[in-house]
Amino acid sequence: MKFSILIPTYNEATSILELLESLSLLREEGIYDFDVLVIDDNSPDGTATVVENSGFPWVRLLKREKKDGLGNAYRAGFSLVLAGKECDQVVTMDADGSHRVADLPAMFAAARSGRSIVLGTRWIPGGSVLNWPKSRQLLSRSGTRYASLTLGIDLADLTGGFRIYSRELLQSLNLSKMTATGYCFQIEMALASHLAGANTTEVPITFVERTNGVSKMSRAIVIEALIQTTRWGIARRLRP
Repeated sequence: MKFSILIPTYNEATSILELLESLSLLREEGIYDFDVLVIDDNSPDGTATVVENSGFPWVRLLKREKKDGLGNAYRAGFSLVLAGKECDQVVTMDADGSHRVADLPAMFAAARSGRSIVLGTRWIPGGSVLNWPKSRQLLSRSGTRYASLTLGIDLADLTGGFRIYSRELLQSLNLSKMTATGYCFQIEMALASHLAGANTTEVPITFVERTNGVSKMSRAIVIEALIQTTRWGIARRLRP
């Protein structure tokens, strides 16, 4: 089974090379077949240059003109990898070290053919978070709980971005009609996958708060997620 790993970046020059080197070690084991697409939103810190000079032939770079949201970056990446025939499964993960390469083998093992999604999950037995204050943990747990109740989806981590989507699932979704740009893109994708009848597997992961760079989380992103989730929940009740 061939995987494509999508990694969106904005000002990740201090962490992206370390991530690529860790992925290189995993490739050298000869067990897993994957390539990487870095999607850079014109980072002023030279992230794209770091990727271009990394020397890994299995790493591609998609340069975008500007920073316009996580959702748009991922949709551009999905479009590019689905246009080819190389991959069976598409992985999404962060560039800042919060998503561990060490958790990928278990997620790879959970991926299966057909319409499926694998969620790297913090809030199930075996999952954990490191270096997060209680306030961030409460925000994340509360966000997932609210989304789960509002949308009628019984999953433990709807806001996490460490995932694997099957090609078949992504091709069944109307990605061009999706609107979320911030972190609520993760909720929108979970909802769309649920409505598409995806086979869902939750795999416990250890989430590590970034040690380099600056978090992209903001009050505006939280408000966007709350408003969008409420709208989707109302729409589901009006049009089951």
